[in-house]
Amino acid sequence: MLSTRLILAAATLSIVVPVIAQTSTPAPAPAGPPGAPDASRVVAGSYKVDVNHTQVVWTLDHLGITPLTGAFGASSGTLEIDPSKLSAAKVNVTFNIADIATTSKGFTEHLLKADLFDVAKFTNASFTSTAVVTNGTSARVSGNLTIKGITKPVTLDMKFYGAGANPLSKKLQVGFSGTATIQRSDFGLGYSVPRVGDAVMLSLVGAFEKIG
Repeated sequence: MLSTRLILAAATLSIVVPVIAQTSTPAPAPAGPPGAPDASRVVAGSYKVDVNHTQVVWTLDHLGITPLTGAFGASSGTLEIDPSKLSAAKVNVTFNIADIATTSKGFTEHLLKADLFDVAKFTNASFTSTAVVTNGTSARVSGNLTIKGITKPVTLDMKFYGAGANPLSKKLQVGFSGTATIQRSDFGLGYSVPRVGDAVMLSLVGAFEKIG
């Protein structure tokens, strides 16, 4: 009888102890993203553009029927920033025109021809800032945009998106998003105006990785 009781007690303990252990140990909190919209994470210094995560998406009116959209990815660029002197920040980004992306191969090839971007003569477009006016985590970034060898002043409405250490490169990164509007005819891209809209809305995403 005693041995039977001991066996039953041992069996009960073998069930209860793991349950107690499971309920008394809190589950680990789910891991969040490495970056956050916390301006205190931004470290002063020089940054290089993250070409894999910096792009401009453009949209214009097509015949008054639908919007037409495409995108450019950055090929190079730098950012100089000091959180204590944001008005002195400087940024420049270059885009390889041949890398333009649309959902139509034929349309993409047309964009590269002489009557539009003329990529055989003008391989790059670029933006270089000339002034920065901040308001909290937002900023108006004025600068010079060059397309097809034509340079015009443009103002970008930008917003700080986040900062943090990239878990792959282990480097500190900062990111921004923003918008701007340009007239494509200002840059020798007036093909089919006014059937196709002249105003081009730009949606910008910029990611930069700290150097050193």
